Amino acid sequence: MVRTDFRHPDGRRAYLYGSFLEAPQGYRPAPRAAGLYERRWNPLRREWVLVAAARQNRTFMPDQVDCPLCPSAPSHSSEIPAARFDLAVFENRFPAMRPSLAGAEGGEGVAEVVVYTDQHDVSFSSLPLDRLHRLVDVWSDRYSELGSRRDVQYVFIFENSGEEVGVTLHHPHGQIYGYPFIPPVAELELHASRLHRRQGKGCLQCELVADECEAKARMLFVRGGIAAYVPAYARYPFEVHVAPIDHRGALPDLMLGERPSFAEALQAVVRGYDGLFGRTMPYMMAMHQRPTDGRPHPEAHIHVEFYPLLRDAGKLKFLAAGECGAGTFVNDSLPEDRAQTLRRAMSRVEP
Repeated sequence: MVRTDFRHPDGRRAYLYGSFLEAPQGYRPAPRAAGLYERRWNPLRREWVLVAAARQNRTFMPDQVDCPLCPSAPSHSSEIPAARFDLAVFENRFPAMRPSLAGAEGGEGVAEVVVYTDQHDVSFSSLPLDRLHRLVDVWSDRYSELGSRRDVQYVFIFENSGEEVGVTLHHPHGQIYGYPFIPPVAELELHASRLHRRQGKGCLQCELVADECEAKARMLFVRGGIAAYVPAYARYPFEVHVAPIDHRGALPDLMLGERPSFAEALQAVVRGYDGLFGRTMPYMMAMHQRPTDGRPHPEAHIHVEFYPLLRDAGKLKFLAAGECGAGTFVNDSLPEDRAQTLRRAMSRVEP
C-alpha cells in the first residue's frame, strides 16, 4: 500500500494508507492536549503505572458532525488530513504515554489511533474484505516502524469496542501503543514460553494450538493456516484466541497467504459474537507478538485474544475483587459449551 506521511502543526505524525482526497483549504487540527505525563513504578507488583492527566478531558461521544475520526470538511478539521481516505493512522491527541516534543524523535513511547475507514456508521465486523486485508498490512507497517524506535520495546495493537468497554468514539478504530517496556501480561506469557522451550518442548503457543486442533471440542475453525478456539483456560465465558498454526513471531512474519486468512479469522470471531444475543457484542481485542527490544525472542508466537463482556443475553461479565484484587478469574460457564454455542452463532452469520 502507498503511505503518505503528514505532520500536524503540534508535531504529531499522521499517515494515510491508500488513496485519499486532500483536506479542504484551511485545514488545521486541534493541538495536542497539555497535561502531566509520568511513568511510576509500583514496587508491590513490580510493574509500571502510566500517569496521563490530559486524558481526563479527552473527547467524549461527540455527534457525527464533530467526530475527530471522520474526514475533514470545510466546517470541521478532524484528526484526518483528508476529505476522503481509505485507512488512516495518527498520534493520539490524548496519549497514554509521554509524547515526543514537536519535531523531535523519541520520547517515552507512543500512542497511535488506527482508523479503519472514513465511513462513520460501520464496524470491524462489517469492513469489506479488501479494507480488512489492508488493515493487516497497516498493522504490520506500524509494528515495523514503531518497533525500530529506540524508546519502543513492545508494540501492542488492540481494539476496544462498545460503550461497556469505555469507548468514547463510535467511529470504527483501534489503537497501537508503543511501550518503552514489555507490559506485564505479555511478559508473563513470554516467560511461560521461555520456560517451555528450556524444557526442550519447543514453542508453547504452537503446542496449545496443536492440542486444540486435536481435541476439537473448543475449536471454532481452522482456515488458511489460522486457528480460532475457545481456550480450555478461558477467563471470559466467550473468550477466543486466534493464532497461526505454524510458528510466526510477529505480523511481518506471516506469509502472504496467511495475512488475509488472519484478517478474516478476526472478523469471523467478531461476527460470531454479534450473532450470539441479537446485539453488538462489546469486546476487547489484544494482539500479542514478539517484543521489539532488540533481542530475538524465539519463544514469541503472534496470537490475538478476544475478551467479550457479555456472559449471556443482557448480562455483563464484571471484574470484581477476585479478578482485580486477587488476580484469579472465575468463569461461570464451561469453555466447551461456550465454544459450541459460538460455533452455532457463527454458522448463522456466515455469508
